[in-house]
Amino acid sequence: MTLPQTPGPIGIFDSGYGGLTILHGIRQQLPQYDYLYLGDNARAPYGPRSFDVVYEFTRQAVLRLFEMGCHLVILGCNTASAKALRTIQQRDLPQWDPNRRVLGIIRPTAEVIGDLTNSRHVGILATEGTIRSESYNLEIQKLYPDIDVSGVACPFWVPLVEYNEADSPGADYFVEKRINQIMELDPAIDTIILGCTHYPLLMPKILKYLPAGVQVVSQGEYVANSLVNYLSRHPEMECQCAKNGIVHYLTTENPDKFKESAQIFLHEPVQVDNITLG
Repeated sequence: MTLPQTPGPIGIFDSGYGGLTILHGIRQQLPQYDYLYLGDNARAPYGPRSFDVVYEFTRQAVLRLFEMGCHLVILGCNTASAKALRTIQQRDLPQWDPNRRVLGIIRPTAEVIGDLTNSRHVGILATEGTIRSESYNLEIQKLYPDIDVSGVACPFWVPLVEYNEADSPGADYFVEKRINQIMELDPAIDTIILGCTHYPLLMPKILKYLPAGVQVVSQGEYVANSLVNYLSRHPEMECQCAKNGIVHYLTTENPDKFKESAQIFLHEPVQVDNITLG
C-alpha cells in the first residue's frame, strides 16, 4: 500500500459529533496545525455495536484519513478507543505504514486521574459500549492499582446533546438519575470521568446534581496536553504535521445536517464535505 508521504493534517475521527469537543480542546493548545475531522455520522452511534463492527468501521475511517495525507490520527471517540485502537495499532499499522500512528483518548485521561482523586474512588459515566468494555477500569488500574473504579452507562445523554436538548428541563431527569446511580454505587467517589465526548455539553446539569466535593474530569484538556507532550517527544512525527492553521470536516451523513449540529459543539461555521466509507 502506497500512502502520501508529504506532511499532512492531524486526523481526528469520531463516530459522530462528540469528537468535536476533543478537536476544540486540541486547537486551543495547538492552533498552528492543520486538522482533518471525520465523523461517521451515518453509522452512529457506535456505543451499542459489537467489538467487531466498531473495529471494522474505525479501521475504514483511519485508513481513509491516512490516504488523505494524515500521518497521525486521534480516535476522538471513547467507544472506538475502547474497542478498536489496540487491534489497529497491533494488526493494521505494521501493514499500512509502521511510521504512522493512531492514538486514543482513554489512556491520556487515565494517566492524570491518579493526581486528581484523593479518596482513590473514581466514577465513569459513559456509553454502554465503553462501560461494557471496562477499558477505563483496565487502564486506570494498570497505572494506579489502588484506585477503585465504578462505571454507569448513560444511554440517553448523547441524544439529549445531539437534539440540542442539553439545556432543556427534560435533561435534568436523565442527568440526575445517572449521577445518583453512580454515587449510590460507591459513595466514596470524589472524581467522575466523563467517558463520552458528548457529555461536556451537559456540564451545567452535571454540576447542578453532583454532590459537594465531587469533581468532574472532561477529556478535551487532558487529551490536548497529552498530544502536546507526544509531539514534543516525537519530532519525527511532529515534522509530518502540516502547519497552516486549516481545519476541514468530513461526514458520512448529510453535510448540511453536520453543519447545523456542529454549531452546537463549536459555535462557529464549518466547511464540510460528504465522504463514503466501506
